[in-house]
Amino acid sequence: MFRAAPQPARVRLPAAAGRFYPAEADALRREVTEHLHRAGAVVGPAPKAVIAPHAGYLYSGPVAGCAFAPGKLWSDRVRRVVVVGPSHFESFDGLAVSMAEAFATPLGEMAIDRAAVETLVRLRLVRVHEPAHQADHALEVELPFLQTLLPEATLVPILTGQSNGEQVGEVLNLLWGGEETVIVISSDLSHYLDYDRAREVDAETRAAVEALDPAPVDAYHACGHLPIQGLLQAARVRGLRPVTMDLRNSGDTSGRRDRVVGYGAWVFEPRPNPAHLDPSANPVH
Repeated sequence: MFRAAPQPARVRLPAAAGRFYPAEADALRREVTEHLHRAGAVVGPAPKAVIAPHAGYLYSGPVAGCAFAPGKLWSDRVRRVVVVGPSHFESFDGLAVSMAEAFATPLGEMAIDRAAVETLVRLRLVRVHEPAHQADHALEVELPFLQTLLPEATLVPILTGQSNGEQVGEVLNLLWGGEETVIVISSDLSHYLDYDRAREVDAETRAAVEALDPAPVDAYHACGHLPIQGLLQAARVRGLRPVTMDLRNSGDTSGRRDRVVGYGAWVFEPRPNPAHLDPSANPVH
């Protein structure tokens, strides 16, 4: 007997509240604000994209604060955030979106840009796969930072399954837009190595990101290696400049150093327009 596919819930409810971050709104708002404050002063152009960790705030919150603090420079022109992270619990081909109308956290609901999602589905660049989104924390833990910085922005939520960096890059390029769109890549770095080895591996990832070289970033270096690869490919074509804001691991934040998880924070800024540079710094021979 044929059964129709279940319809998505109108709102994707939080799955990580009370475990990865506070379940009570005031406590969550205070913690996010504190992480942003501790990141320090923000200067420079507003970033087009960031890479932020997605572990529990106890472990990765300070690093996430460093990734999102430059978002204080996002103006009221930002209307959409594309968040891409790895699926942790569901295996599927390609990239997965949700057809929910909003994703919720204790801070409220973040509306989905349904037009963007439907365009991706129509072009067969992604698939609708609600089970991948139901319990996964990769996107959810980024949302309280985004809700704090961009309370009116809409969300395009994308999880990666069995895919590749080129697929992610194609989607990012389609959604790139202008000042109204920012991109968040959700990824932790090395997993369950000892402290010293983790620092070595995460330094390799830092070098690759700063060189906009996706090739060295594999599953050993980052759980979200496919989203990172896609962003690095797009950033190279688009002329963005990566800036490392922080690089630590859970041994720095929780104290245990025999099995740690690495966390990195990067922002991607527009490079200066050569036409605006001092001519004396670029002599013509």
